[in-house]
Amino acid sequence: MSVVTRHAAGMPCWPELATSDAVAAKQFYSRLFGWTHRDDPGAPGMIYTTLSKDGQGVAALYQLEPKMMPPGTPPHWTIYFSVNDVDAAAAQVKANGGTVMAGPMNVMEHGRMAVCADPLGAMFCLWQPKQNIGVSRVQEPGAMSWVQLNAADPGDAAMFYQAVLGWTHRRNPMPQGGDYILWMAGDETAGGGMPMPSGVIAPAHWLIYWGSADVDADAAKAKSLGGQVMVPPTDIPGMARFAVLADPQGAAFTVVKFAR
Repeated sequence: MSVVTRHAAGMPCWPELATSDAVAAKQFYSRLFGWTHRDDPGAPGMIYTTLSKDGQGVAALYQLEPKMMPPGTPPHWTIYFSVNDVDAAAAQVKANGGTVMAGPMNVMEHGRMAVCADPLGAMFCLWQPKQNIGVSRVQEPGAMSWVQLNAADPGDAAMFYQAVLGWTHRRNPMPQGGDYILWMAGDETAGGGMPMPSGVIAPAHWLIYWGSADVDADAAKAKSLGGQVMVPPTDIPGMARFAVLADPQGAAFTVVKFAR
């Protein structure tokens, strides 16, 4: 896909990794996806690293610090969603059973943000762009290609996301049982939602999918670099091949190659 210059309201626009070892994480993702990185000063005492593909921003990472997150917070990826008015969207988070954990606040001249959690407990961020729209490349190898809410029943948050992000949704029955949720931002598909498998004990969370030219090769490479293969390369007939991985610090993500 060509370079994007804007993200419609309600669309995912920026993936961000909070990690326990920023140096090791930069090495892992650079070797896995061929990303380059640039370190910039962030909050006082913080380094914010922008990760790029072919000179275009695709993600960012920073070192987890006790003052930023509750003690014991594990490394994780967070998804930012674009909004026209972050203060209004944050007010809707509070009014509809969610939590505003930080903000709204300005991020220098780049934009305005808030850190939130939905009523199921899944964390996400709101982003009102100013000079920075978010990622410049999507839906290609090494770039954000899908986001998915994993929860006992992600549909339980449908009214919340409708109020906060303006989403509608559609339930699609899955062969193994349960429904797969498609989140719609106007005419665009913003992402999906899937019930966590029976017996899996994990908090609700947003999972990022990175585009892949070869899912099997990427899974093998991630493992060789010290990562973990949590779900081996698997086909969704007629739709995609994917694998769920974790980096050496434990942050989970997915690689995917869509059939179309």
